[in-house]
Formats: sequence, structure tokens, C-alpha cells
Amino acid sequence: MDSVDPTRAFVNRVKRIVVKVGTAVVTRGDGRLALGRLGALCEQLKDINAQGYEVILVTSGAVGLGRQRLRYRRLANSSFADLQNPQNDFDGKACAAVGQSSLMALYDTMFSQLDVTSSQLLVTDSVFRDEAFRKQLSETVKSLLKLRVVPIFNENDAVSTRKAPYEFCLQDSSGIFWDNDSLAGLLALELKADLLVLLSDVEGLYDGPPTDPKSKLIHTYVKEIHHGEITFGDKSRVGRGGMTAKVNAAVCAAYGGIPVVITSGYATDNIKKVLRGDRIGTVFHQDAHLWTLVKEEGARDLAVSARESSRQLRALGSKDRRKILLDVADALVANEGQIIAENEADIAVAQENGYEKALISRLALKPGKIAALATSIRKLADMEEPIGRVLQKTELAEGLVLEKVSCPLGVLLVVFESRPDALVQIASLAIQSRNGLLLKGGKEAKRSNAILHKVITSAIPENVGGKLIGLVNTRDEIPDLLKLDDVIDLVIPRGSNKLVSQIKESTKIPVLGHADGICHVYIDKSANKEMAKRIVLDAKTDYPAACNAMETLLVHKDLVTDDGGFKQIISGLQGLGVTLYGGPKASTVLNIPETSSFHHEYSSLACSVEIVDDVTTAINHIHEHGSAHTDCIVTEDHEVAETFLSQVDSAAIFHNASTRFCDGARFGLGAEVGISTSRIHARGPVGVEGLLTTRWILRGNGQVVDSDRGVKYTHKDLLTST
Repeated sequence: MDSVDPTRAFVNRVKRIVVKVGTAVVTRGDGRLALGRLGALCEQLKDINAQGYEVILVTSGAVGLGRQRLRYRRLANSSFADLQNPQNDFDGKACAAVGQSSLMALYDTMFSQLDVTSSQLLVTDSVFRDEAFRKQLSETVKSLLKLRVVPIFNENDAVSTRKAPYEFCLQDSSGIFWDNDSLAGLLALELKADLLVLLSDVEGLYDGPPTDPKSKLIHTYVKEIHHGEITFGDKSRVGRGGMTAKVNAAVCAAYGGIPVVITSGYATDNIKKVLRGDRIGTVFHQDAHLWTLVKEEGARDLAVSARESSRQLRALGSKDRRKILLDVADALVANEGQIIAENEADIAVAQENGYEKALISRLALKPGKIAALATSIRKLADMEEPIGRVLQKTELAEGLVLEKVSCPLGVLLVVFESRPDALVQIASLAIQSRNGLLLKGGKEAKRSNAILHKVITSAIPENVGGKLIGLVNTRDEIPDLLKLDDVIDLVIPRGSNKLVSQIKESTKIPVLGHADGICHVYIDKSANKEMAKRIVLDAKTDYPAACNAMETLLVHKDLVTDDGGFKQIISGLQGLGVTLYGGPKASTVLNIPETSSFHHEYSSLACSVEIVDDVTTAINHIHEHGSAHTDCIVTEDHEVAETFLSQVDSAAIFHNASTRFCDGARFGLGAEVGISTSRIHARGPVGVEGLLTTRWILRGNGQVVDSDRGVKYTHKDLLTST
């Protein structure tokens, strides 16, 4: 969690929690039980129970489970002729009676596997009219909680006499309820809970239909603001309530003194996140109207603002755009002292938290880094204008000319970890390519990113707008941003394999990036030994934390028994503090530990070594274990080199050069937004060109198609002919 939301401070006082899980969470779309979600729910409740919380569960699902079982039984007992006739649906109360025992048996089995004892309490609306019952209920639950038992409540639908919906209200002295949402609210009040969590099939309460990308998640519900302004969709696909019922229950419980959070029951740890104070779901609190709620820009607002500012930037000429970049470079140099101070504060916190040395290395803005970044930005400013370049010009017919020209993509979302210098590179590339930009850096570089963003945006003129480059402060906003495929045009994740994979699985927006940097250096038998040593030592030790650092060294078998060139390379690596892990062959020959996996990015002074038969074996090894990032061959044999260069399917392939050259600045791109190992749109270091797309401009003088009767097509290439 990047920061503690002050509106969630009440979680620090929570001891007793009521959790309500609805039918839409308990069951899948086809009506069957969602065993994975149920299992995750029970594990969460077990964990928080073990932490000392008193846990009360209110569950739905009996009717749905009973209906499924009865349908199966009818199918099993029906003849073929019976199945041809229309089948009436089952009585809901019969479904409840059949499903209740099965539901509780399932909970009992799951909790027993986790060494937790559960109990069943079935109630109806009418019993709450009896004051003696309510008193006994509290005593019973108190006894169960003292024994660390999880009470499981459900409305006894099989015998309930309620015929029509009843809107649960705190002021109703009888305390009767209509559904399990209102039951959960009532129980939270009766049992003096400290928190009520209502698990839904969406992330919380939105100001419109959750399926509408324009809808915004309401993080804090304020009755005086939001009542009457929210459009509720249909009720639950399976239950009786839906969001309307949840909000009614939440409002009544909250204004009775019980904080409430509505959040998704599909995630595996949302209850824990709520108790941790994470800014997820929608919180209801009786004092919400007293809180000073700063209106934050939502995800869509940030993206829309970035797009509008990018259009203002496109309206400027090349000289104006160049001046902005030069002003940014000057501003970085002028504020270097403040930037370094904030960066050192981030490093100190990272060290206190015990972060890995590789991460701290990437985090640090080393001496001369700010000056180097400013120099790169100035080089970028002096490059040829990238926008509006005519890439193709064709005469379709006489007086009808078609041009294919370069143009910005639109709005970029870049999520990166550790390296604050990446923010500078990405921002300068966005200005040069005239794209709007949203940035989310890692929490470990929070102060560094904040000051860099402030310095850069302060150099952007008012006629463009300070919102051209938006800085996303918490990771809680990322899920909302990833839904905005109608506003954000490209997502570029820079970080771990886990980060990239999570983003790819969470969005419809095209994703550009690389998950791993498993870079290889292959030393062929004809290699110049001194050259090979220089390249290997540089590729591994120049900057071990970089994604273009060598992670695996492949060596031709003939070099193992030569005059000692191979041993000099190995001793050179070890002399510089590199820990070596061998493959099956190298571990025996070199007497080093065997690696557990060749597909491993050490990002430190460590690497794998393996002995291969020839260039073909090396290529096969790279294809099997590599990440298609950067791979190098060291050889004096031209034919072998060409085989390697033509057959290795990576974004960058080098001959007799260190893998560390795979970098946007070193490639002359000015900077890079990241390195792409995908095969669509852009590969390798992505500079300005990778952030552009094209559009078609057609110029005519009144031509019409008219079924092509009046057009004589020439399709003449005007670019090569002029």
C-alpha cells in the first residue's frame, strides 16, 4: 500500500467483523458453486480469525444450490418423453430446504480442513420482533466467538413468511429484514460489530452501471452528496438484492454507527485489504459528511485531461515543442540538489525496509545522472520532427493524392518499478512524440518520482496544460485505468515478470513491454579470447541490475580444453564478485552449484554458465530458456556469426559487442520508454518511433467514386518518383 487513506482509519479499532457473501459470489454464472471463491473466502476468514478478529459470516446461496440439486435429480429420474414436455421451475422454499444442508456441509468441510470450527444459525424476519430472542442471540454468538467458532447466519427461506420486499430501516423497531444484505446490517447492529463487509460481484458502488467505462467507483459514500445521484442497474442475476439492497443496508448500518465497506468477493484477499486500510471498495460511515473530502481526479479524468493536453501540444510548432524539451532539461539541472535529496530519502527508506541491493541500485540517481538525463533530452529536442512525416505518397488518380503520415498514438500509461530516471526518459519521449502520458512508479521511489514530476510539469507552458503528464499516486487507481480502453491507447509496463503478467491479464488495452531480461552471450570456438573476456565482463558487471545485463554465458565445448582462455573468463568473473551457477555440464567441469533454472533473471552479480556443442545448440538453448531480449555471439567466423544473427529470434542480436549496448540512448534514440520483446508494433528499445502510429490524408478536387466509373486509377508512387 502506497499510503494509508485517512478515511479508513476506523479499521484500527475493528475487533468484531460481520462478512456477508452474496449468491453472485458463492455461485458461478452457470449456477454451480464457485468452489475456488468459497475456498479463498474461508481461508481469509481463517487467517483473520487467527489474528484475533471475531468473525461472523452471513451467507446466501442455499436457494441456488438447492435448485441445482433438484434439477439434477429431476433429470436423473425423468424419461426421454418427460423431457420433451415443458418443465416448471421449482418452488423457492423447496430449493432453500434442499440447498441449506448442502451449503452448510460445504462450509463445515472447508473450515474443518483449515482447522476452524463453524456453526449454523438460521433465522427468519419474524423472530427479531421477540426481544428475548434477540438477547439470547447475542449471548449465543458471544459464547461462540469466545470459543473462536465462526457463526454462519442465513435467512431460513424454507419457512419465511415474508411475501414482498421490505426495505430494511434502522428506525423500524421490529428489526425485521427482507434479504441477507439487510440481515447482515441488522446483525451488525444487534451484535455490536465494529465493521460490516458486504462482498459483491463488482468492486464497489459506482456512480453508474459498473459495465459502463465512464462510471466511476465511489470510494467514500456521502449520503448528502450521493443520494439520488446514483443510477442502479438490475438486481443480482441470482439473488434478491443487488447493489440497491446493499446500499440500503450499508446506509442504515453506517448511520447506526457501524462502518461498512462494499467490495468485490471475487478477489482472494479483499477482506484482508479492508482490514489493512487499503483504499478498495466503497466505505460508508456516519461521519463521512464531516470529513474533508478532497475531490480527487478519477482515472478517467486523468486520462481525458492528458488527451486534451496532448492535442494542445500537437497544435504547437516544432520550435515550441523543442523549447519545452530544452526547458525541461534546464529545470532538471537547476533542481538537481532537491532531486538528489528526495532520492536519498527514498534510498534510506528502502534500506531500512531491507529491500534487495538490485532494487536499491536501480533506485539510486548516481552522480552525474541528472546531467546525463538533461543531455539526452537536449539531443532528443534536436532530432528531426517526428510528427507529420510523409511515409508514403501515392497518386491514386489524376488530381487525387494519398499520403500516409506519422502521428501520435494518443495517451500512454506507463507503469514502472524502482527506476526514477525512467520517469524522465518517458516524459521527454511523450513530449517529443506529442502523446499524453500517465505515469505510475513504484512506492519505493515515491519521493523521487514526485519531485521529478513537479520539476518537469513546471516547465510545460500553460497553453499546453500541466495535465499532459499525470502522476498516479497509488496502485489502487491502476485497475480503473486499465479499464479505459476507450481513452488510453497503449500500456507499457516496466518491471518484473509478475507486474507485466498481471497487467496483460487485467486489460483490453494493447500492452507493450518485456517480462524478463534473460540475455545470453555465446562464445564460439573461433572467438578472440581477449575480446570475449572484455565483452563478458562488461555484459555482466557494468550494471548487473539492468535488463540488458548478461544472465547466461554459453561456451563452445572446444574452449573448455584450450590454452586457458575459458578459465581466464571464469576467473575474471569470479574476481569481480560474480557468483556462478552451472548447467549439467558446466557445474561438473567448473565444480560450481547447479542452477535450478536457466530462465532466471539474477539482476545482480550472479549468472549461469553452460557448455554447448556448437552454434546450433547455443541457438536452441536461447530459444528454450531466453526471453527474446538481447543475445550476443562472440566469434571470428563470419558464417557462424551470420547463422546466429539470422536464426536467433530476439529483439536485439549482437555480434562481438556487449549486451549492455541495448539501450535507447546508446542506439541514438535519445531515450527509451522501455524495451519490447513483443513482435507487434515495436521491438527492442522503444524511442519516439515506437510511440507513433500513422494516418491517411487524401487530397482531391471534387472526385467521387460513382462505382469507379469516373475514376482512372494510376496508383503512382510519388515519393520515389520525385
